[in-house]
Amino acid sequence: MVKIEESWNQHLGAEFDKPYFVNLTKAVREEYRRGACYPPGKLVFNAFNLCPFDEVKVVIIGQDPYHEPGQAMGLSFSVPEGVPMPPSLINIFKEIEADLGKPMPPNGDLTRWAKQGVLLLNATLTVRAHEANSHQQLGWTTFTDAAIKALNDHKNGLVFMLWGGFARGKKYLIDRNRHLVLESVHPSPLSANRGGWFGNHQFSQCNAYLKERGEQEIVW
Repeated sequence: MVKIEESWNQHLGAEFDKPYFVNLTKAVREEYRRGACYPPGKLVFNAFNLCPFDEVKVVIIGQDPYHEPGQAMGLSFSVPEGVPMPPSLINIFKEIEADLGKPMPPNGDLTRWAKQGVLLLNATLTVRAHEANSHQQLGWTTFTDAAIKALNDHKNGLVFMLWGGFARGKKYLIDRNRHLVLESVHPSPLSANRGGWFGNHQFSQCNAYLKERGEQEIVW
């Protein structure tokens, strides 16, 4: 039994019996048995458990978890309190400050976003220690694409924030007539410093869209 929040289970439960997911589960268990992997097992579905399907308003898609000790917590871009913020997250907060005048927070734990309806979804939910993208071929993307498709098909008026080429590659799953899609380069210094991240005003655009629809704005 996959332990995942009940409203998500209703939309994704059929995935758990499919051959790809059975093989994925075996492969992930073997990876965790053989050596250090992240996030801790109990946090693999943290994004879903903190942000029930019925409460999702915004989707931010990452690639895979942070791969150094203590960083990954099952939420894209987020690190636990007390862990130094990675450069991408610092750039996210810099843009929020420029866009909304909200000062840099004391830590990089984005749980508070998740609890407001921001699904912080990595396309791949696990990773081997020190090896970025090491679990990308295990089958996670089939599962997380199913999650994006379920949101697209069964909800209206979501905001999808797609940062960088990988996330933008998911836009074929999204109906732009029913949802707002905001695209930009990735906030990592390699991309952001070349232009296209700073000044994109995605956070204020997101809130304006939610407000238009009578939804509570996100306190970024």
